Amino acid sequence: MPEIAPVPLSQLTTLRVGGMPRRMVEAATTDELVAALRDVWDDGERWLVVGGGSNLLFGDDEFDGTVVLVRTSGIERLPSPHPGRVRLKVQAGHNWDDLVAQTVAAGLSGIEAMSGIPGTTGAAPIQNVGAYGQEIVESLVEVELIDEATGEVSVVPASDLGLGLRTSVLKKHYGSVPERSAVILSVTLELTQVGHGDVPVRGAQLRSALGLEPDAAVSLAWIRETVLDIRSRKGMVLDEDDHDTWSAGSFFQNPIVSAQFAATLPPEAPRWSMAPEPEADRVIPLDRFDGFIPPRSDGPAPVKISAAWLIEQAGMRKGFRLPGSRASLSTKHALALTNRGRATAEEVAALARLIQQRVQSEFGVLLQPEPVLFDVEL
Repeated sequence: MPEIAPVPLSQLTTLRVGGMPRRMVEAATTDELVAALRDVWDDGERWLVVGGGSNLLFGDDEFDGTVVLVRTSGIERLPSPHPGRVRLKVQAGHNWDDLVAQTVAAGLSGIEAMSGIPGTTGAAPIQNVGAYGQEIVESLVEVELIDEATGEVSVVPASDLGLGLRTSVLKKHYGSVPERSAVILSVTLELTQVGHGDVPVRGAQLRSALGLEPDAAVSLAWIRETVLDIRSRKGMVLDEDDHDTWSAGSFFQNPIVSAQFAATLPPEAPRWSMAPEPEADRVIPLDRFDGFIPPRSDGPAPVKISAAWLIEQAGMRKGFRLPGSRASLSTKHALALTNRGRATAEEVAALARLIQQRVQSEFGVLLQPEPVLFDVEL
């Protein structure tokens, strides 16, 4: 098994915090990854899988266990049973933004709005990554994974992963264990072949973020470039020289609340209806009609509200930090907790706790952390 000399997690995470593990293994192939995981699980020791380290807040203490680094890569193009579409099987360790760039260059639509998101492809389904209204659930076909309970490798359809807002059955939520303890080995996506010309932009939230009218048409390359520009201005594209990017991205999830609760917030509070886009009329052939027509939902749709707005209105503006702390809110975006240089995990956690307390006191909303917290408490 490819064991390497351990290094602190602070060198492997975008927040740049985290203690030293006792043991570290690097897997460059799927076979190496499977063998490493089976070995760790057979020994019954504590373990942690790390890809890009962009969604992890790891504690300061030494870790008496094994860190498995996923360094697999590669994209395999596969046929799709649906005309005009293409399937891509991507290795878990493949850089996510590199994948997005390659799909845009190939004229494949489905993940272009998720440009600039750091991390690896195998981590994307775990929290159903998304940006500007586009989520991986819309293009995910299946994943290949290995289960801790059995050590067996299997292919699991996307419908069995419980994909929701930044969640799945594979995600370790704060204060709980995942419903299914497994590690993704590869991801299969189905994308639409649209070419390099201008195409209509689906999704009101994406059109709004890009400043587009409902009938606007633009190229995939234009969408990618615009999204990268937006994310860069918010400090959400990794930059070695910019401490605002020394973060785990958005630290808190945008809360989903009832329409009734959203109505109690000030009118200027940013909000987005979670109602689905209107569907075209469906025609069911008589030979397939079973007599049942799914009812339409007539109740008010849930509403997503801006966590960044809640944080700022609770008195913590961009750049806010506790006295003497080396962790602060980003100077560009109030939703990112950043390391200003040599911050500890506890300093980041202390800031997160204060944010939770103030927002809950002011608005009655308990913000939920988006990153995985390992050996650190809020």
